[in-house]
Amino acid sequence: MTKIINLRQARKQRARDDKRAAGDANAAKFGEAKPLRDARQAEAARADRIHDAHRLDDPQGND
Repeated sequence: MTKIINLRQARKQRARDDKRAAGDANAAKFGEAKPLRDARQAEAARADRIHDAHRLDDPQGND
């Protein structure tokens, strides 16, 4: 026996899937916004500086 489907619901679901695929493609193409990317990079650089400031040994190898 075949499964009965509502054509209106199937059409709307297909449209939602197409819209989702287009949005995912745009997200991959353009990535995140520049201010967000700059803020993320600045936070990573800050975390690296803080981490390096708490080192117990001398990074140049001097005793």
